[in-house]
Amino acid sequence: MRANALLASFGVVALIIGGVASAAPHQLHYLTAQELSAASVLPPPPAPGSIQEKAELKALHAIVEASSPARLDQARWDQDHEDPALFDKTLGIELQKLPLTWALLSEVREEAGAAVAMSKAYFHRARPWGVDPTLASCERAPEHKPINSYPSGHAILGYSAGYVLAQLLPGRATEIVGRAADYGYSREVCGVHFASDIEASHALGTLLGAKLLANAAFKAKFDAARQELIDAHIAGA
Repeated sequence: MRANALLASFGVVALIIGGVASAAPHQLHYLTAQELSAASVLPPPPAPGSIQEKAELKALHAIVEASSPARLDQARWDQDHEDPALFDKTLGIELQKLPLTWALLSEVREEAGAAVAMSKAYFHRARPWGVDPTLASCERAPEHKPINSYPSGHAILGYSAGYVLAQLLPGRATEIVGRAADYGYSREVCGVHFASDIEASHALGTLLGAKLLANAAFKAKFDAARQELIDAHIAGA
């Protein structure tokens, strides 16, 4: 069975982002591969050549063509900054200066990276610019291959870390969730992901965040980060 073969080989599968293997694979530290099995937690993406895929491509062309230079610059910045600092400007906080909070969100990133790697390897969806070479893309470079589109690695980071951060800072939840959504939208502005890729990341990222908060070992670190934020007079902002 395809899902079982994937799970059996997961320990040696490197995370693929934009068609380029990272230096080392992300690993699950709190959750299990069974809990995040792509076959059970996500629907398949639209079929190649389907009406839905064609509609998504048409929408992507419209998004890319309508995006201002400033919004495209932001999308490129977002592409180059795939870490929890994506929330710094939104919160007016340098999260990396809060070691417990940064470590917690970095662990979310690891867990999300492992989850998205399994799903990418399972679904094997082509990138939009691989399906339609006329689509402008931030990733059109020789070292990038138009593969592994579903779901988005950037977007799952935004949604999963955003979910956890919103629980740490409930008074800022609206801003945090808004930033996570905008970070995911940047992948469409860049022409590197379909809308359904981002939707899948939203679902998987939210599920992952909720499961992490239900894990006792992770929750202990969450509580320590929460105290750090209180001590820094940030949690009540």
